[in-house]
Amino acid sequence: MDVIGKVAPDIELPASNGETVRLSDFKGKNIVLYFYPKDMTPGCTTQACDFRDQHESFADLNAVIIGVSTDPMSRHEKFIDKYDLPFLLLADENQRLSEAFGVWKLKKNFGKEYMGIERSTFILDEAGVVVKEWRKVSVKGHVEQALQFLKEKITA
Repeated sequence: MDVIGKVAPDIELPASNGETVRLSDFKGKNIVLYFYPKDMTPGCTTQACDFRDQHESFADLNAVIIGVSTDPMSRHEKFIDKYDLPFLLLADENQRLSEAFGVWKLKKNFGKEYMGIERSTFILDEAGVVVKEWRKVSVKGHVEQALQFLKEKITA
């Protein structure tokens, strides 16, 4: 599914700030939209903490970080509280945004097949257009890649 060069889908989802948000609510800002499989799991925790630790650097580049998983808001709230996450998490319980970005996939683990989110990150520009994507993300070093892309985009 090719989303590069297209305006991001404007799907309304519950957010961890208690509001219902759409990506279009963030026009005028760059968006680092990252999809991850599950709160409180080792890889997802590492990724969230890496984004947390670089939060100010992204903010300096006029970027907001938004995490998306299919976990319910109650689980997001525990995740945020436990790891002091300073950015929004969206609850995509019906997989609408995940499907729109093509990250809701058939996965295999220990011989078992199931549907789940393929770890992926998208950068949206200030107009809400998808300008970069990383699919099948490997957590180590990924946040730095996203930050570097934004630095180059902004100074270009």
